[in-house]
Amino acid sequence: MSRYGAKLPLTIGSIIAALGFALFAVPGIGGSYWTTFFPAIVVLGLGMAISVAPLTTTVMGAVKQRQAGIASGINNAVARTAGLLAIAVFNIFVFNTFNRSLNQRLATLNIPLEVQKLLDNQRIKLAGAEVPSGVSGEVSEKIRQAIALAFVDSFRLVMFIGVGLALASAVVAFLMIGRNKRQIQQQ
Repeated sequence: MSRYGAKLPLTIGSIIAALGFALFAVPGIGGSYWTTFFPAIVVLGLGMAISVAPLTTTVMGAVKQRQAGIASGINNAVARTAGLLAIAVFNIFVFNTFNRSLNQRLATLNIPLEVQKLLDNQRIKLAGAEVPSGVSGEVSEKIRQAIALAFVDSFRLVMFIGVGLALASAVVAFLMIGRNKRQIQQQ
């Protein structure tokens, strides 16, 4: 921070985090953890490691020493509240995308209406939805596949939203950090 300032790590860290989110969108159904999700976790973790410390330092450096406790509390409260709001909002996207994708996939299977009604009660479980009992083996497997692919579609959407938000964060850091410093120096 003292050598490069906050702008560079906040911008680069956010871009790396965006790449990590994009890597999460790549895997489909199946595959080894080490070749599907582990690379995404490493890249996202690296991006967060690069950007979180300078962000906290910037926030804490913006207040006087005697207000550091209050600033820290506000910073933590905002981070926790933002996390809760993100989960709630992303859940709306996940659920709607899952249902739309599952509807499209089930429409091609010509499943009996009574089986569809039983399956509707399972939708809230997303990828954990169970195929109703009494469905034949081949149809049962196709329904399982439709559920899994619908979940992948919804997961990918949230990861792409994460990409967009991380890139927006990089743009804001790049444009705003130097500008605010110059404005303060001019005053």
